[in-house]
Amino acid sequence: MIRRRVVIHGHVQGVFFRDSTRRLAEREGVAGWVSNRRDRSVEAAFEGEAAAVERLVLFMHEGPRGARVERVEVYEEDPQGVGGFSIR
Repeated sequence: MIRRRVVIHGHVQGVFFRDSTRRLAEREGVAGWVSNRRDRSVEAAFEGEAAAVERLVLFMHEGPRGARVERVEVYEEDPQGVGGFSIR
């Protein structure tokens, strides 16, 4: 079980980034959340099996069609035992 928090910069709002992330997280069995930030970036936290979390982190570097990811910050965090995945 691992946890990663990511901040995605670029043209990432208004392109279904949050919903695409939620659908992928649910498919992969990853818990956490995703949220738009006031600075027009997107922030997310992923918690689950290492391989599944890493697949989500890789998706953050690409995003859904229409996104233009310029930079991704990845932070290792201690797992918090969260369940489910939400859009904030």
